[in-house]
Amino acid sequence: MTQDNKEWLLSLRTKIDGIDADIQSLISQRAEIANEVAQSKSKAETGGIYYRPEREAQVLREVKARNDGPLKDETLVRLFREIMSACLAQQKPLNIAYLGPEGTFSEMATYKFFGHSVKAMPEASIDQVFAEVEAGVADFGVVPVENSTEGAVNNTLDMFLSSPLKICGELDLPIHHHLMSQCKNLSDVKVVYSHRQSLAQCRAWLKNNAPHVETVSVSSNAAAARKASYSDHAAAIAGESAAAMYGLEILYSEIEDRADNATRFLMIGKQVLNSSGQDKTSLMVSAEDEAGVLFHLLKPLNDCGVSMTRIESRPSKQGRWDYVFFIDLVGHVEDENIAKAMRQMERFTKHLKVLGSYPQSV
Repeated sequence: MTQDNKEWLLSLRTKIDGIDADIQSLISQRAEIANEVAQSKSKAETGGIYYRPEREAQVLREVKARNDGPLKDETLVRLFREIMSACLAQQKPLNIAYLGPEGTFSEMATYKFFGHSVKAMPEASIDQVFAEVEAGVADFGVVPVENSTEGAVNNTLDMFLSSPLKICGELDLPIHHHLMSQCKNLSDVKVVYSHRQSLAQCRAWLKNNAPHVETVSVSSNAAAARKASYSDHAAAIAGESAAAMYGLEILYSEIEDRADNATRFLMIGKQVLNSSGQDKTSLMVSAEDEAGVLFHLLKPLNDCGVSMTRIESRPSKQGRWDYVFFIDLVGHVEDENIAKAMRQMERFTKHLKVLGSYPQSV
């Protein structure tokens, strides 16, 4: 390297050092102001609530809107989420219950929702996640609600039949499955462990590449990796982090049958949120079993110009062949067109429950 090149490189490093110092100073200023905001909220009539999902969504959208490169939107959103997470944790780290154990996609979704400056609490079941939030042990919970390949997570939907909790956010998480094992070759594998949803999402790959292998469903992908780590003839289908956590070698990467495979996660809590400007509203509706009832429920949405993104039916648990509908709409419950449509829908329902209005996935 010539002397000129050395001097040029030194000048660039000096500039980076100066920028780093400016960034650190600005982050410190932000943390001080965030602390003042939290103290103000604790004194106001907010019940001490200092985390507002709708406000965070607005901030992250502004980050994307300002971005002119060269870093990707996703990269900047991740950086700013971690800054906000650290600033919030000055008062008290949020307690977040999620469907465990450690190493699951639910844990990954938790950190994508809240950043790493939280206390993540792995729970054994979706029911337990709801219970911890309802009891106030956890501030929020994170649960899967649907997969783009295999559809609804029924246990999550069923919990809303009786739970008073609200949906406070959503996250679309790309899901990539990896085959991992203590074995060096697939020919040595006799059994593959994974969650039943993951096995279903990799059904074609397993049929084409491992027809001789037995598949066994377990409670989670992390549990599958743990079982495989104790065996010299087993493999697991799980996320990349599980391989590192349990000392397994990835034999094949991204074996999901669809490259666009994704799971939608919900943030659940007790808050009723204000509009963030780009929201969804989820409803749970029950109606009498009579001809045309679904048409009458959905017609007001069309008449009022409300976009419906999803509808699912589930047994109501109230009687044989009695069902409820879960409906997702684009917009906030306080938007004029949604409020009008709901008033018209109520004429044909036995019960209409707003599960939450919350920011769309950023």
